[in-house]
Formats: sequence, structure tokens, C-alpha cells
Amino acid sequence: MLSERKDIMLLINEACTAGARQHEACRIIGISAKTLQRWASGRNDEDGRLTASHNPTNKLSEIERQRILSIANSNEYRNLPPSQIVPKLADQGIYIASEATFYRLLHEKKQLRHRSKSKVSSPINRPRAFIATAPNEVYTWDITYLPTHIKGVFLYLYLVLDVFSCKIVGWQIHSDELSSLAADMMKDICFREKIKPNQVVLHSDNGSPMKGATMLATLQELGVVPSFSRPSVSNDNPYSESIFRTLKYRPEYPEKAFSDISAARSWVKDFVCWYNEEHQHSGIKFVTPIQRHSGKDIDILANRKRVYAEAKKRNPSRWSGGTRNWNRINEVLL
Repeated sequence: MLSERKDIMLLINEACTAGARQHEACRIIGISAKTLQRWASGRNDEDGRLTASHNPTNKLSEIERQRILSIANSNEYRNLPPSQIVPKLADQGIYIASEATFYRLLHEKKQLRHRSKSKVSSPINRPRAFIATAPNEVYTWDITYLPTHIKGVFLYLYLVLDVFSCKIVGWQIHSDELSSLAADMMKDICFREKIKPNQVVLHSDNGSPMKGATMLATLQELGVVPSFSRPSVSNDNPYSESIFRTLKYRPEYPEKAFSDISAARSWVKDFVCWYNEEHQHSGIKFVTPIQRHSGKDIDILANRKRVYAEAKKRNPSRWSGGTRNWNRINEVLL
């Protein structure tokens, strides 16, 4: 190390003798002029920043540290975290150290452990991701409230959506949230869509109808694989949340509550027909869910691509780049 420094100093001295500026020579070699001056003085061969030792003036004394530990472990405070110990001491007109200092000192002494009778909270892992490459591979479902004329009384819309095609494959409206009603709906969907065992994954949140014994038993009987969101994380079930928003922000959605369950079923039936058969969904290249579910979107998108290509060929000056992307989305991630 010392020999390298001597070589560097020799090179810089030769450059300076030849007329170069010292700071320019140092910059080219990759050191600062002050470093060169320190090396030349011989007062400190090492970088002082690496061996510097600073003791803060407000550092706790050993007596103060022991006092903090003694209070934290006393009968009065041993079951409390520092976040509660510090305010209690303040109420008595006592200030020893900050809450962060309490936590830091307890951590150093390995005393920062879960001490209450409650179970230690564990991290909630993100649910397994599923990729749909065709219809009837991944479903998502949820229940939303529909208002009635009686305050505090609601109707419940059960709705199942195909993630790949965005088609509403099944829905029902009931006056109760029951696992058995959801199970009956799934039986009907599997019959109409001709679902085979282990063909479909059904994703939902953690509501009681979703995790009810009747529902889970029915899914096992049908060969449908259940999947659940993390607790209190609505983003894990975005497709259901999105379609409920679309439903409730339709211009035709009643401004007043539904008069009865028949009126609600009639309105939702019309919505489902519009959504599946007329609505050109932006998430599937502006085709209808029925067209994508049946595979007709392949020819539709190919035709759009051909139309755009011909238009560009006729008037190439109108395009600064490529034509609009009408390629089919072949994978949808949940």
C-alpha cells in the first residue's frame, strides 16, 4: 500500500514538474488534492474516516441504561411495550429516555420479544398467481349489496366472472348470504359450462359464504380448486371489484332502492345481457366477453389488423409508426 502511494506521488510530482496543475493530475489518477497533501505530510498514513471514533455528548451513561432496563423489567411495566411505558412515566412527571431509546436498548439486551398471551402475528403471503390461457380455467366471484326500501336491509348479488374472457358465467340474487346458496350457483355454472374436475380455479375473498363448509364441500365434489385473497386486501380480487363498480355506475342503475327482489333480478338480468353481449371490453381489445369466450374474437381482431394495414398502405403519411396493436391477449394473470 505504501509503495503504491509513493509511486502515485512520484507520478504526480513528475507531472507537476512538466507543467501540469496538481489538482488536474490528482483528478486524472483518481484521488483528491487533500489526500495527496496528507500522504506527503506523513501525519496520517490511514484514512481518518475509517478509524474515526465518535462518542456523542448526549450518550446515556451506564447508570441511565441500567435504570431503563430496571423500569422495563419491573412488575409494573414488564408486560407493557415501550410505547406504553414512556407515556405512563410522563404522566408521573418522569422522563428518562425516548421511546426509541427504550426499544433500542431492549433490542441490544435481547429482551424485545412477544410477551403477551396473544398469538404472534405471522406475515401474510401473497396468494398463488394463476394464469388463464383459455375460457373456463380461472373464475373469480364475490357478493355485493343491493339496497332495498327498508333501511339496513339489503339484497345480495352473487356473481361469477371468467377471468380470461371477462364473461359473467353465473349470477344469482338472494335475500341472505349463505354458503349453501353459493354452492347451488356453482353447481349450475359447472353444469352449463360443462366443467370437468380440476379444470377451474375459483378465486374469492375470505367471506363466510366463500369459506363455508357447504361451499367447500361442493367445490371438492365438483373438482373446482378454491383460491382465496389475503385478509383485508381487496386488490387480490380486482376483477370482481371492477365489475361491481361497472354495474353500480351504469346510467341505468336505479337512483332509488330496488322495490323488491324481482325488480332487482330483472335489472341485473338486463345488465348481464348488455355486459356479455354488447359491451366491448377495453381489457380484451374491445370485443365482447361472449365473442372472446367463444373464440370469435380471433377472427375479429385479425380483421381489424388487416383493415388497419390496408389503410396504412393507402395513406402511409398518416402513420408515423406502426398501426394500432390488435394482437390477441393470450394470457391473463390473476
